[in-house]
Amino acid sequence: MKVDLFSIGPFTVHGYGLMIGIGVLCCVFMAMKRAKKYGLIEDAIVDIAIWGLIGGFLGAKLLFLIVEWKQFLKNPLALLGSEGFVVYGGIIAGVVAAILYCKKKKLIFLDYFDLAAPSIAMAQGFGRIGCFLAGCCYGRETDLPIGVIFPEGALAPAGIRLLPTQLISSAGNFLIMAILLATYPRRKRKGDTGFLYMLLYGVGRFLIEFLRNDERGAVGGLSTSQFISLFIVAAGILLMCNKRRALVEAAGQTGADGKTDTE
Repeated sequence: MKVDLFSIGPFTVHGYGLMIGIGVLCCVFMAMKRAKKYGLIEDAIVDIAIWGLIGGFLGAKLLFLIVEWKQFLKNPLALLGSEGFVVYGGIIAGVVAAILYCKKKKLIFLDYFDLAAPSIAMAQGFGRIGCFLAGCCYGRETDLPIGVIFPEGALAPAGIRLLPTQLISSAGNFLIMAILLATYPRRKRKGDTGFLYMLLYGVGRFLIEFLRNDERGAVGGLSTSQFISLFIVAAGILLMCNKRRALVEAAGQTGADGKTDTE
């Protein structure tokens, strides 16, 4: 709800950028601390974060341009220089970048995906607070007491009471973080935490989209993010089921000691 927080000479600190920065730093710090605790490579976390950020930035911008392709064709430079991004594009491209890095370094991607999933959810929670400060990703008009009125200069319509979908999304992401942190030590297979993140985030994003009222593209009767959410949720469920099936098959092929590696 406050686009510009403060200025120091010609330098202005924007609420959205600050919260994104805080989210990224907290994400990397948490992942590094947990990597040390669980025996993974701390330096790899930093490298994955760098490649993930680069891929995520490009992916988020690319999906935004795809969603707004009609406007992009009319004025390419305006959209390229805008602050428009689509989170799903960033997530997908960031994950692809991390997979490529792990493959190059001969690391097991699922180990790092499981470890990073709670941190990613936390970063998204801070990011949505940034959305609230900027006024983007705003909700529908409401008479409910939880409604907020954005001032002039914000990306949301000014003077209208709107649902604070940004804060609802933020709370949901922090809740997902807490769930993933609680379940991570008890996971039985590689990928369990990462796949659970896909499922929880996909469901949450699909539902919150019903409350949003900003322009964000559509596929049929669904928003672009809802359409992508269907595939993310389906992929999370299928991957979890596939891991269980593989575990059962491996158990049937164990030696006389009856033991198998489920990690």
